[in-house]
Amino acid sequence: MTHIVRSERDYEDLLGQWSDLESGLGILLCHPANAQEFESRIYQYDRWMQDLIQRDTDVALYLLFQLAAQSPVGYSTSHALVCAVLCHLAAIEFELTQHERNSLVRAALTMNIAMTALQDQLATQRSSPTPKQKTAIQTHAADGAVMLGKLGISNVLWLETIHLHHQDDESGLKLQDLPPPQRLAHILSVVDRYAAMISPRESREGRSASESAQTIIQGDATHDNRVGQTLVRIVGLCPPGTFVQLDDDEVAVVMRRSKQANLPDVAIVLSSSGQQIRPPSLHRTANGSPHIVGALPASAIQERINHHVILQLGTLAEDRRGSRPDPGQA
Repeated sequence: MTHIVRSERDYEDLLGQWSDLESGLGILLCHPANAQEFESRIYQYDRWMQDLIQRDTDVALYLLFQLAAQSPVGYSTSHALVCAVLCHLAAIEFELTQHERNSLVRAALTMNIAMTALQDQLATQRSSPTPKQKTAIQTHAADGAVMLGKLGISNVLWLETIHLHHQDDESGLKLQDLPPPQRLAHILSVVDRYAAMISPRESREGRSASESAQTIIQGDATHDNRVGQTLVRIVGLCPPGTFVQLDDDEVAVVMRRSKQANLPDVAIVLSSSGQQIRPPSLHRTANGSPHIVGALPASAIQERINHHVILQLGTLAEDRRGSRPDPGQA
């Protein structure tokens, strides 16, 4: 694994690449009928995403979740990109075939294409969905598969994964025994919920780590909990780039995952009185107190955080102790 943030320029370059990727994907999802070679564009964004993850998975997750919380690009696109990254990591863990992996990740990128504008609207809407909105929500999976077919997508597994990703499978089979479309749809469904859970926003309070774990694992109970448990293990309840409350009332940002799902390395950025700590204090929660008690939305942090400084400090710390196995990288 290569630690790659050694200067502010490195940070700005990487953040810019993620931002450009998200912006390009957003244009494609918002105006699919205007795109030339839609399928090739999706392939291109998938390869771009893989390249950014492969450089350093923790840094990629850090930048992705920072971008998702702050980007002016719509929620629907940022959510699709987060889901695609999580599906990519899950595909490695589950040792999916290349065809299954491609179908799953590309389904994640396009699963809400029939309700992109509506999903953006719902992300900021305080009132309950209207009857018309509810209908669109209920039919978006089937409508999306039809739309993609008209855009030239002929990969049946990709289309079926989207069509099925909100349908409950009550076969009782273990995950590995499900037919490929149902298996991928179930993975995507759990990832979809998980991505929403670990991206707390202004209209939704963050949950405690233990509550979040129970939510995702219980929600995956139909197929032996494997997907939920796998996501918690490889990404963590609080992924890199997300803010957390510590049990001594300090606030930290998660820097790197550790071998224990809810004991990541963090940078403490705000004191218990709300004062910014300069430079941030690095802390490995696996070594003891303070511990994480809950997630915080980025909107709750009023101070301007210098993320390039945090990642630089993290790089120096990793260099001192040497590279270690990456929990989510092939």
